[in-house]
Amino acid sequence: MSWHDKAASAVRLVTIDAERSGQRLDNFLLAVLKGVPRTHIYRIVRKGEIRINKGRRKADYRLQVGDVVRIPPIDVKAPPPPAPDLAWLADLILFEDDWLLVLDKPSGMAVHGGSGLSFGVIEALRALRPAARGLELVHRLDRATSGCLLIAKRRSALRGLHESLRSGHFGKHYVALLQGVWVGGARTVDAPLLRRETGERRVVVDAAGKPAQTHFTPRRRFRDATLTDVRLGTGRTHQVRVHAAYLGNPVAGDERYGDPKAAGAWKQRGLARLFLHAARLSFPHPATGQTVDIESPLPKDLVRVLESLDG
Repeated sequence: MSWHDKAASAVRLVTIDAERSGQRLDNFLLAVLKGVPRTHIYRIVRKGEIRINKGRRKADYRLQVGDVVRIPPIDVKAPPPPAPDLAWLADLILFEDDWLLVLDKPSGMAVHGGSGLSFGVIEALRALRPAARGLELVHRLDRATSGCLLIAKRRSALRGLHESLRSGHFGKHYVALLQGVWVGGARTVDAPLLRRETGERRVVVDAAGKPAQTHFTPRRRFRDATLTDVRLGTGRTHQVRVHAAYLGNPVAGDERYGDPKAAGAWKQRGLARLFLHAARLSFPHPATGQTVDIESPLPKDLVRVLESLDG
């Protein structure tokens, strides 16, 4: 029986237990209806076909213990595209235990499917580890950004890690090559960020936005660029890229927040992507409380760019 045959077989009533409590409705459905396209799941939620305690809810509703979720037969004609060979993904796991794993995400791979993508990191990991039913993203990285990405393997771990994020007990460190001459030493940008949905997702510095803080420390200076250590005080969408551009030193290769012509010039110099790498994560383990500190080495393609600048 295929995935769509199984999904269409009967109405399902699922009672939420403590492990699922606090999970968003859309993420719950994506996990339960494995293989059903994300766009279709959002469509049936909007149409009210998904019921919670016999009532309608939005996709961002947080499930509570005892909620009864009614899942109707899913009628999707087309089967999902075949899953790619995912064996290589296991080689990119930097750390793993029964509670969580840290993946060394490659540049160019989205963290989740959508916008024409059937597979992202989380879908790929679920396909790679079908027995791990609770896999969820703890945070996100831009598609063009490489490096440490944290995934929870249990709902209880996800809740604990999100609490660490909210309370500031979470270290995110990046390495970025910033365009232009950097004047002086370390600098902190404390500027609120507002996300605008105008065709393409874009974030701007705006007093009406959410607080955002980024710490930049120059590490190595070149003629027309500076290799920089970046530490996040908050975790907003595109935060490093927007704050770097706000300083007048956009991330090398950034076509969205920098000069597209400059990004083209970087391609001629061998940089075919955004020079932004999530180099280190540190956080308290959700089960033991002990600090977990994970590092990802700078990818070879970025090392080659630095070597070319030296020359």
